[in-house]
Amino acid sequence: MVYCAISGVRFPCLPSVYNTKSQSSFNGDPLCRKGLSFFSKKDPSSLKMLAGKSSYDSDSPNLAVTTSTATTTTTPTPEKVLVPPDGNASEDPLVPHDVECLTMEYNQIVEDKEKQETSTPLSESIIIGKTEAKSRSIPPPGSGQRIYEIDPSLTGFRQHLDYRYSQYKRIREEIDKYEGGLEVFSRGYEKLGFIRSETGITYREWAPGAKWAALIGDFNNWNPNADVMTQNEFGVWEVFLPNNADGSPPIPHGSRVKIRMDTPSGIKDSIPAWIKFSVQAPGEIPYNGIYYDPPEEEKYIFKHPQPKRPKSLRIYEAHVGMSSTEPLINTYANFRDDVLPRIKKLGYNAVQIMAIQEHSYYASFGYHVTNYFAPCSRCGTPDDLKSLIDRAHELGLLVLMDIVHSHASNNTLDGLNMFDGTDNHYFHSGSRGHHWMWDSRLFNYGSWEVLRFLLSNARWWLDEYKFDGFRFDGVTSMMYTHHGLQMTFTGNYNEYFGYATDIDAVVYLMVVNDMIHGLFPEAVSIGEDVSGMPTFCIPVQDGGVGFDYRLHMAIADKWIELLQKKDEEWRMGDIVHTLTNRRWLEKCVSYAESHDQALVGDKTIAFWLMDKDMYDFMALDRPSTPLVDRGIALHKMIRLITMGLGGEGYLNFMGNEFGHPEWIDFPRGDQRLPTGKIIPGNNNSFDKCRRRFDLGDAEYLRYHGMQEFDRAMQHLEEIYGFMTSEHQYISRKNEGDRVIVFERGNLVFVFNFHWTNSYSDYRVGCLKPGKYKIVLDSDDPLFGGFKRLDKDAEYFSSEGWYDDRPRSFLVYAPSRTAVVYALVEDELEPAESENEAAEG
Repeated sequence: MVYCAISGVRFPCLPSVYNTKSQSSFNGDPLCRKGLSFFSKKDPSSLKMLAGKSSYDSDSPNLAVTTSTATTTTTPTPEKVLVPPDGNASEDPLVPHDVECLTMEYNQIVEDKEKQETSTPLSESIIIGKTEAKSRSIPPPGSGQRIYEIDPSLTGFRQHLDYRYSQYKRIREEIDKYEGGLEVFSRGYEKLGFIRSETGITYREWAPGAKWAALIGDFNNWNPNADVMTQNEFGVWEVFLPNNADGSPPIPHGSRVKIRMDTPSGIKDSIPAWIKFSVQAPGEIPYNGIYYDPPEEEKYIFKHPQPKRPKSLRIYEAHVGMSSTEPLINTYANFRDDVLPRIKKLGYNAVQIMAIQEHSYYASFGYHVTNYFAPCSRCGTPDDLKSLIDRAHELGLLVLMDIVHSHASNNTLDGLNMFDGTDNHYFHSGSRGHHWMWDSRLFNYGSWEVLRFLLSNARWWLDEYKFDGFRFDGVTSMMYTHHGLQMTFTGNYNEYFGYATDIDAVVYLMVVNDMIHGLFPEAVSIGEDVSGMPTFCIPVQDGGVGFDYRLHMAIADKWIELLQKKDEEWRMGDIVHTLTNRRWLEKCVSYAESHDQALVGDKTIAFWLMDKDMYDFMALDRPSTPLVDRGIALHKMIRLITMGLGGEGYLNFMGNEFGHPEWIDFPRGDQRLPTGKIIPGNNNSFDKCRRRFDLGDAEYLRYHGMQEFDRAMQHLEEIYGFMTSEHQYISRKNEGDRVIVFERGNLVFVFNFHWTNSYSDYRVGCLKPGKYKIVLDSDDPLFGGFKRLDKDAEYFSSEGWYDDRPRSFLVYAPSRTAVVYALVEDELEPAESENEAAEG
């Protein structure tokens, strides 16, 4: 059964900085029209269901809210703590009738104070970033009508789509009118949080629900009466701390800080919402906000330019903390020195890093964010992260961030939940503000200050840390009030453009993509959408949502589905349909498996294929088993055909390239679900929270051959660029032979999925005449194959139509092999290819 809420129903919320009126929304038209089949996806719940809260992630008053006598309780000893030791768019405007004069007054207050406090740059890199940003411009909204030319089926939903675009244009116009434009609006971190100047530090926080507030920390011995804040009419609290008599800053670098508030829920100590660093001290449960402002000589200065966006995107998905071969939390420095060169050597051109935003519960995999502007402190300092990114740029690797704007941790101790003591501060109130399956809070994207917060957050990571783009998590959950749960998307267009569509969220995605592409033209924007929302990867100016790529999530599900069947039940047409079923002019990043399949409780492709035999029969000096032989062969074929047909980009989760034999299991204790059910923990063990790269490097193990094949795949794509070639033709899907033949660019791919049959003098169609030769062979002994093909053999095309191709040539197609042929005249030496790529 599908549960849907009408996203037009708005819940009351507290006034924002601009005293936002209560709003109403319209989220679709009643017209229904049969659309094109696209994706069918199960509930996207495997990851978030695991990512429950820890024992201290509680909404209970005894944990989340202190009593009024808290000011006289234990006072932490002042000390610096940097890192732990090793070990629904509204019909009414978002702004009120008098917003123009109120906003002008508020901006004047800020400007007057800034005149008194001449801003001091925090680092040279920030100066460079701001200078570059101010020279850029964000294009104004277009007509939004080109989507109907691209997909005429959308005309039946014009009422909904035109309304969506009108709400987007209204938001852009109001940001221009009241905030000075999107470029200024997205720099909220220069007005809120801690702002350093020549004369002192100003701290501002939007907390309209609070009745009293004070800044406390090591710097004032946690005295709530020392730095009491004042609130303006917009719900913003503020305090100015002048420099010390000797000119030193009033808050030393590394000091712990919090804001104490008298809220409707009681006295509460919160980590500042815009905090740039947050740390859990050894032996403590809650985190502390850290005032992070190191001396100039200690600040990391970027040395290398950001690479240009490659035409073909080959992404290595990684988690820094679990990237060590040892059972421990790895550091940014070790990842920089040990893992980045590995990624480069494997042939990937981008690394997508998970769990960057601070999250108090490690086992959430980074998806229950508590501090949005702070990098995960378990792995090092902000400057350590900057060093990692700079090193990646030196290697020519793009660095993409897995950003979480779809939901937030429900942790009231460390995060945004109940920040000012109210349920509807950053989030929707009531049930609409809670994700029942992910146990997390849901943002109110119709709130002006939430827009400022999230847009500024995306801008912060691009400006301050030089990330090269984002993979937006959980976008399906954002775009629909049912969050894609208990919903199977069939491709019927009324599933996308109806009352269950959250227009506020879709408009936010349009605006954030505007900001990203306008200010950072080389940045990459990828959306995790399982629904197949039409227009998802069409530019905003044309009426689309504006992402560069959609994650083609249906492919991984298809492979898992097939791996549970016998070989005889696999259908070649079914495989091809899933791999190629994507929308015209909308690019996809394909993958055979990501981190989802590697989590505890699930299975990777390698484990589906080989199961426990992976533990006993992977040494080359021991006999193999039929299960291992089949597993290694299909593991290679699955990955190559996914890369060859699945999209314009490719993703692999670290370790899966060589068939990592174990799942990921984060250290965790027992968990009690809201239902009362207990999920057993693992005694907080780190044993499965690592990656055994040594297995892939060991030449005496069969894992090595699988790793070498993955490396060869990446380098083949680097040379020939087949993923982004406009030429793609599938000439054969033979169910009897179990053979798939297709052209991508000037390459001919031949897959024989038959478990026993090999075919001599097997004719395959081709487009161009000439001599072909093998450029990749999964049966090569280097890749753990059986050497049934001569890699130096030459294949000459003959004229005459075959499989709807004007020419053909004869090949030998061994069972369970994938072979790629290329025209000899089109061969490029790797060095020549790299030079051409650099020039491009």
